[in-house]
Amino acid sequence: MKGKKLLALILTCVIALSFSACGTSNSDTSGSVNEAPASDTSAAGTEPAPAESGSDNLFDIANYKTDKPQEEWTIAVVTKDNTAAWFKRMEQGIEEFKAETGINVIQKGPANPDAASQVQVIDDLISQGVDAICVVPIDPGALEASLENAMRQGIVVVSHEASNQVNTLFDVEAFTADDFGAALMDALAAEMGEEGKYAMMVAYATSTTHMEYSNAMKVRQEAAYPNMELINGGQVPTAESEESVDTSYERAKEVLKANPDLRGFTGVASTDCPGIAKAVEELGLQGQVKIVGVGTPNEFKNYVLSGTISKIKLWDPKDAGYAMCAIAQMILNGEEVGAGSDLGIEGYNNVTMVEGANRCLIGQADIEITAENIDNYDF
Repeated sequence: MKGKKLLALILTCVIALSFSACGTSNSDTSGSVNEAPASDTSAAGTEPAPAESGSDNLFDIANYKTDKPQEEWTIAVVTKDNTAAWFKRMEQGIEEFKAETGINVIQKGPANPDAASQVQVIDDLISQGVDAICVVPIDPGALEASLENAMRQGIVVVSHEASNQVNTLFDVEAFTADDFGAALMDALAAEMGEEGKYAMMVAYATSTTHMEYSNAMKVRQEAAYPNMELINGGQVPTAESEESVDTSYERAKEVLKANPDLRGFTGVASTDCPGIAKAVEELGLQGQVKIVGVGTPNEFKNYVLSGTISKIKLWDPKDAGYAMCAIAQMILNGEEVGAGSDLGIEGYNNVTMVEGANRCLIGQADIEITAENIDNYDF
């Protein structure tokens, strides 16, 4: 009996020492930052994600090539607000791409034009297993986790109006923000006689391109038009429209009443200038306050022809929507994308590329509309 007890005691000690050795072995390698955890490919038919955390492979477009035939793909375009005229125009580009390629493309917008609602749309599309997500973010930062999740599941991500979006394979823009902002300011300065106070409106201060355009306008004004002054101590922006014409109108009216000597007003969301123009007309300030901004010709037409809005500076959202889908198609097909790529639509036939927070493809697709040429544009 004593022999049996002694044997049991010896076995217990050996087992304890064995567990201790395993624990020591694991702790010896826990501080390494050079090794990524191995992908789990044990499930039958399951492909590994493009990369694990910390690996640049997540942004290697070669990982997103698919063997599925094009007729089985689904490319989803996520807008800020599908009810806005701007994104209805974008949908025309989506439908044009769909008709030309035979690829199933759907356009989705959030129930409310806010970041949380847009995140929900993206998460739902990930659950549905779409092949690509093309997105125009309301707030790029709010989408990072969801877009990273999409990429880890092998879903192609392409963005627009988001040069600081990190989790995207490519961002595509009609032009550089600096060039467009400078052009907007040049147009406003010309209308104002290069002097006087002006105000700026954006949809949200979290909207990357809106803030880039506005900051570029201010930089241009300070460098080239010293007799002009941005109100509120130069704060960018002066007001936010929250992607609503009604809110734009209310905020513009507040600004105009508080600044009776205002000479100019810009708006870089498509919802801004109609509200600003309505407020200017209601307060009888046509001619005194010059308006230059971004929007769709048909929505602005009456204000442009009446002279309340002086100029529209824009790009065609139809073409931008087409370009996003074309990039997604090229990546899924395993084609190279980068400087010199032809995205198959005018203004994006020979894109340049700027690398910063992401890889930004730049087209040459700016448009200026005045009372003289507005009849040439029907959207």
